[in-house]
Amino acid sequence: MATYDSLRRQTRTLESLIDAKLTAYSRLAASISLGQDLEAGGNSDRRVDMEHELEDLLEKLKETHEEMVAILNNPVAAPSQSVLHAVQRHRDALQDYTRDFHRAKANVQSALDRANLLGSVRNDIDAYKTAHASDADALLAERGRIDSSHRMTDGLIMQAQETREDFARQRSSLAGVTTRVQGLIHALPGINSLVSMIQSRRRRDSLILGLTIGICTILLLGYMWR
Repeated sequence: MATYDSLRRQTRTLESLIDAKLTAYSRLAASISLGQDLEAGGNSDRRVDMEHELEDLLEKLKETHEEMVAILNNPVAAPSQSVLHAVQRHRDALQDYTRDFHRAKANVQSALDRANLLGSVRNDIDAYKTAHASDADALLAERGRIDSSHRMTDGLIMQAQETREDFARQRSSLAGVTTRVQGLIHALPGINSLVSMIQSRRRRDSLILGLTIGICTILLLGYMWR
């Protein structure tokens, strides 16, 4: 049968192990609560293993503490106050470890529930996006065709405006040509009159020259016949 001293040493060993394991488990619970991926890198299996190990250690600590209490309840000699105080500390430690473990486990479960809920929501959103992707693509394609039609219409309008501007410039040029032609038409009567005068003078000069040549010829012939 185990003695009180051996049970107390076993209790201290178990408490040290539980403290280390509980610290590691608390860090894992905190990482899950912060939204880190539990399933990555085998974290899920490690979490389950740590929970089972802590549960076994806590159960062993409880059994060891109950054995110590049983020995103190049937003593050969009455236990001292220091022994009773030590047993009370071990009982308090067991309660603290049990409470901390259950709190961390509850935090882990709450974080898992939130992660599962968020995962479900994301899956629903992805499914919705996938289901409506074709509709969105069709709308985008229709919008592209409308934009292309708008661009074509704008191009035709710009071409029409350029053509209108060309017509306006051509009309201005034709108006200038018409003005010059009308000016020439108004000036033609004077030109015709001048040409007529020149032709009349040439005919007169030719007539005078012919008469002069004829007279000179007659005089020359008369002089030769004498």
